[in-house]
Amino acid sequence: MAVRAAAIYERENTMNILELQKTANEIRKGIVSGVHAAKAGHPGGSLSATEIFTYLYFEEMNIDPENPKDPDRDRFVLSKGHTAPGLYATLAERGYFPKEDLLTLRHLGSYLQGHPDMKHIPGVDMSSGSLGQGISAAAGMALGAKLTGKSFRVYTLLGDGEIQEGQVWEAAMFAGAKKLDNLVVIVDNNGLQIDGPVDKVNTPYPIDKKFEAFNFHVINVADGNDFEQLKAAFEEARTVKGMPVAIIAKTLKGKGVSFMENQVGWHGKAPNDEEYKIAMEDLEKVGEALCQK
Repeated sequence: MAVRAAAIYERENTMNILELQKTANEIRKGIVSGVHAAKAGHPGGSLSATEIFTYLYFEEMNIDPENPKDPDRDRFVLSKGHTAPGLYATLAERGYFPKEDLLTLRHLGSYLQGHPDMKHIPGVDMSSGSLGQGISAAAGMALGAKLTGKSFRVYTLLGDGEIQEGQVWEAAMFAGAKKLDNLVVIVDNNGLQIDGPVDKVNTPYPIDKKFEAFNFHVINVADGNDFEQLKAAFEEARTVKGMPVAIIAKTLKGKGVSFMENQVGWHGKAPNDEEYKIAMEDLEKVGEALCQK
């Protein structure tokens, strides 16, 4: 019976991972479509973080699209706010607003502007944009939960270029000192920022040792685009008591779109019509392959 139960669990887990992969592919389509329609935006870092967004909103966080202001919900802060296309596509896929609204990205009068706006977008817990500030807001939310006896958890996503900002380390010092074990900081370590490779512009390495020095429990994820590895990391994070967690996820910039992958030029540029067609064909092929599994 134990062997049979293990086999059933493994099959269900595999099916769940497959569904997450399919969802991530749909989110990538939303990212590319939104940025193409806007003729501006940041596809590279949105695509690298797609699995992280997907796992958070479809597996990890306690949230309800029907009640986005639930006081007991988990919170998410997009500290690298320029990758709003990734967050918007995820929120739309999760049911917070219609997916067709993604095509209004950055348009005059649209509620989906270049950076997240908590006053106008369902599911956005904190407005963000200026790099380095989001983690401070997340730490404040986590402390607020502690002071009011709330059990919700707070997650924040940073870019590896973003952690060159001094405010990030002030917030990390604060979170470590206050022992905010309800805070999970995720670093999207795709290795590229707008000016080039992060280790050439102003190296933040070793990232893990820096967070450890600020009294974080650190989890290194070798492939942050792999759901099995993300699952193990977030499950480990839930076991940590008495200190905040930093998940350092190595990802691929532009993941899923052949000509964008690991190309710094796609940090903040929209595809033209021909490039959009190629990108969507890439993603359609991925989707077809997943349906064959």
